[in-house]
Amino acid sequence: MPFGLTNAPATFMDLMNHVGRPFLDQFVVVFIDDILIYSKTEEEHAQHLEIVLQTLRKHKLYAKLKKCDFWLNKVSFLGHVILGEGISPDPTKIQAVVDWKRPTTVTEIRSFLGLSGYYRTFIKGFAQLAAPLTQLTRKGKIHLG
Repeated sequence: MPFGLTNAPATFMDLMNHVGRPFLDQFVVVFIDDILIYSKTEEEHAQHLEIVLQTLRKHKLYAKLKKCDFWLNKVSFLGHVILGEGISPDPTKIQAVVDWKRPTTVTEIRSFLGLSGYYRTFIKGFAQLAAPLTQLTRKGKIHLG
């Protein structure tokens, strides 16, 4: 990729999605240059790891070994903690929501709703809880005091 390409992250993301397409949502998640390989068993994981590494090599894409972690039972990825038992929100990200200063502008409300909404799948009734704040973001409805 040429130096200074303004849409380089999007271009690289497209490339990685193209390269990983056969495996996406089966045993691979890709976000820009982060690749998460997940499996049910160690044997299956060895196969998945080999497939992904061979695919990267085939497309002349190489991983820096010192930036890689292998065979983890717990991983933090895109604001989530992933374990064999399931997925939960990253506690540090939850703390950011808890510590958020009271919003005083529509932009700040939207920022807060964006961050908290990222974890809506973990919050029962999120839409109802967020509705009063969402109402405040509508044109002509602002009253923060």
